[in-house]
Amino acid sequence: MGSAATYHLARRGQKVLGLDRFGQPHVHGSSHGRSRIIRRAYFEGPSYVPIVVRAYELWRELERRSGSPLVTITGGLLIGRADSDRVEAARMSAETHGVDHQVLDAEDATRRFPQLRIVPDELALYEAQAGVLVPELCVAAHLQLADRNGAVLRTGEPVSGWRPHPEGLVVTTASGSYHARNVVLTAGPWIPQLTGGRLPMTVERQYVAWLRPRGDRHLFSGGRLPVFIIDREDDVALYGLPDLHGDGVKVAFHHGGETGDPDALSREVHDDELQRLAGAARDRVPALGDVADAQVCLYTNTHDRHFAIGPHPDVDGLIVAGGFSGHGFKFASAVGEILADLVVDGETGFDLDHFRPGRLIDAPR
Repeated sequence: MGSAATYHLARRGQKVLGLDRFGQPHVHGSSHGRSRIIRRAYFEGPSYVPIVVRAYELWRELERRSGSPLVTITGGLLIGRADSDRVEAARMSAETHGVDHQVLDAEDATRRFPQLRIVPDELALYEAQAGVLVPELCVAAHLQLADRNGAVLRTGEPVSGWRPHPEGLVVTTASGSYHARNVVLTAGPWIPQLTGGRLPMTVERQYVAWLRPRGDRHLFSGGRLPVFIIDREDDVALYGLPDLHGDGVKVAFHHGGETGDPDALSREVHDDELQRLAGAARDRVPALGDVADAQVCLYTNTHDRHFAIGPHPDVDGLIVAGGFSGHGFKFASAVGEILADLVVDGETGFDLDHFRPGRLIDAPR
């Protein structure tokens, strides 16, 4: 989100300083892992759909401006039982906003996608324009164009705090202090620390793995295997992405991870975790074989798992974008534009009422 905001602000002629505690790219937050799903039939709620539609447009624009291939359309499946809340919510979002989709019964879905085991009482919502983003390339493209538009980028410079100033805010790092009329805070799992706990969020450790398919690898390429999300009875979905780069099919659980301090959570994937994940993945994609690689990433969750985007409720000039709760990266291009709108114009054309940071103050803790 920070790279996108830096680019959009610089593009609009603002004097921009971008600070990051790590180098770029890095594996410490939520913007790595080689691939991310992008989709429009959004089970998290119909209010997201106009923003993700704009995100698609901006990712394609970023591809043209940067020359980097960022988006691969693979199609996408959301699989669940006939009474699945997720499938029904995705269908409602699609119908509300005219997103092209099909609802397949288990027999039709299995015929079209024999790589997947779909049980008889399940449905599959198929979205042809779902696909995959390459997060590292997306971040690099935003930073490249931010630099080209005059932004100053400083990595390896963690922010230790900020304080009000008569003409804005002063941001403090180990290297000094910076005065700005506006500060855009996109620090991911470190937002709670940098807001003194005023905007509570829970940091959740997640792990992902890449499994090598057995047999015909082409069946698991981006042209044959869609991205998929499988609703499960324990409410912890299983998702997967096709083998786009020859490193295997990527699989992971959505939520259900350990929570804690982002600086203390383990960054190693343990054997028992790999066994659990690989077992769940092979149950649904039987041809998956050995684990090729694994990584840890972090979710930053709000209590309702909806984003927090907008002005800080107590601090003039401080704009927050965080709490993306494991489903935010696909929106980054549009969120960057929204943040630039809020800085430059004081408003945006999107309805952000659902995402007000101030709602977190009274949230359950």
